[in-house]
Amino acid sequence: MKKVKIKAVAAIFFIFLCGCTKPEICNLNSKGASIICFGDSLTFGYGANPGEDYPTALGKLVNLPVVNAGVDGDTTFEALKRLENDVLNKNACLVIVEFCGNDFLQKIPRADTVKNLEEIIDRIQAKGSMVALVDISAGEFFKEYRRDFKKLAAQKKTIFIPVLLNRIITNPAMKSDFFHPNARGYQVIAKRIYQVIAPYLGLDKNKDY
Repeated sequence: MKKVKIKAVAAIFFIFLCGCTKPEICNLNSKGASIICFGDSLTFGYGANPGEDYPTALGKLVNLPVVNAGVDGDTTFEALKRLENDVLNKNACLVIVEFCGNDFLQKIPRADTVKNLEEIIDRIQAKGSMVALVDISAGEFFKEYRRDFKKLAAQKKTIFIPVLLNRIITNPAMKSDFFHPNARGYQVIAKRIYQVIAPYLGLDKNKDY
């Protein structure tokens, strides 16, 4: 009877350990020198003053230079056109990829958005950088993209940053308009992203901000 109990406890402990293990990430030991935030208006910092964007706030939390490669209004098709100059020609340790809002607004099929992101991820990983794929959903907002992005992140072994706008998109105190955060909202975004990427950079995700 005791042996059965011991085996049961051991099995539960093993399952617990497996659940706590970080997922396998491509290029985990990247030797790049910077973090590149590659995205659209949410990365650019639309709705806040210069220097109040999330990449700037993130740069104060990590021990690497952080580059803001966000362009207001970009779709994934436009992102592919500037990928070489804005990302691949740089020496990035990690590239944080944030797109889909403008694809949705321009009625680009979700399948095309996912296909473009897959190409972006493949090309970045081929250069030896880690990728963090951002899901900007919140509740029912963009939930279809959340499912596809989570699946893509698992397939491509990228870091996955889920529900980025949760409790921001519904909080007027954190927004500059219907969709975009203000300075306070971007601070929250930076902290959320930091907490997800910190373990992969050897940083303390629970550090004081």
